[in-house]
Amino acid sequence: MTQRRKRVTQAEVARLAGVSQAMVSLVLNDSDGVRVAPETRKRVEEALRRTGYTVDIMGRRLRGKSNQILGVFTYEAVFPSGTADFYGPFLGGIEEESEAQGFDLLLFTSPGRRQGRRKVYEEGSNRLGIADGCILLGRHTDRDELDRLVDERFPFVFIGRRESSAGPVSYVGGDYAAATAELYERLWSLGHRRVALVGYREESESTADRRAGYLHACRRHRKAPLALSDDDPSAVFGRLRADGVTAALVEATEMAAALRALATGAGLRVPEDLSIGVLGDTDPTQTSAWPLRTAPEADWTTFRIPRRDMGARAVRILVGMLRGEMEPGRRTQVLLPCELVEGTTVTTAPPRSRR
Repeated sequence: MTQRRKRVTQAEVARLAGVSQAMVSLVLNDSDGVRVAPETRKRVEEALRRTGYTVDIMGRRLRGKSNQILGVFTYEAVFPSGTADFYGPFLGGIEEESEAQGFDLLLFTSPGRRQGRRKVYEEGSNRLGIADGCILLGRHTDRDELDRLVDERFPFVFIGRRESSAGPVSYVGGDYAAATAELYERLWSLGHRRVALVGYREESESTADRRAGYLHACRRHRKAPLALSDDDPSAVFGRLRADGVTAALVEATEMAAALRALATGAGLRVPEDLSIGVLGDTDPTQTSAWPLRTAPEADWTTFRIPRRDMGARAVRILVGMLRGEMEPGRRTQVLLPCELVEGTTVTTAPPRSRR
């Protein structure tokens, strides 16, 4: 049976370095205004390395010291293969920038799960408190928890635009409104005059932003909007045909795949008879009434969400908070541009419809 290794104490480090325990504490805490002779600091640091001393993280937190740890909290699972591609670039940007800034990362997972959703607070306690601050991700946000984090002045940055009734929230998001309007303009330039929006019924900031971009483009061209929810794929497709729609802006890939399959089944061609644009590369963490289709994956016309850059920018903002580089109480809100990606699911409108 393997014997558990005893935790090294500051007293042992002090004996090895030939200094007092108080001196070891001064070096560990890097106390402001206290000068430690370079040769003494070197002896203590060498003893720390030799003994493998581990810092008491919670003790440092209680004393108001930085742990040099950033938390990462996700409201949905990040490891299943269906979501890995979605969360992977965010996490890659977070990891790379955290390393550059000299911070370790701590991933918070599932102990606070309630009714299938993760929770920040467990038995009234903020589970993120062991970290100096936290990056939050996830579509299914708990507004009450955000309010509480704001009230407690816990440092955090959300990836994705978020609102809180308790005050402003720092976030880094994609500019979905501008990207949706740009994709509408692309369709307009190809002669489409009846463009519909197909989105999630469940309200979220990202869904609202896409709708805002669509409505702005409709007003600009003085066209009546046709915004449909995701309840019934067949009913949505029937409405598109009845209204003479030649192009659809669809919020997620599974919706677009279902529409394409329905169009093909009705004898229509995509994109010649019905152009389909996807409003951002797919989010597999989202569920909807639209079943995934077995037809070959399309080369969708879409826009690319700058996930890696969003993760890195969120870290820089959070580190700026922790280092006191921002005014107290100030919140930073950034929307990064999305890149239009030309695929094969959009083409010129049928000649009879260009009016």
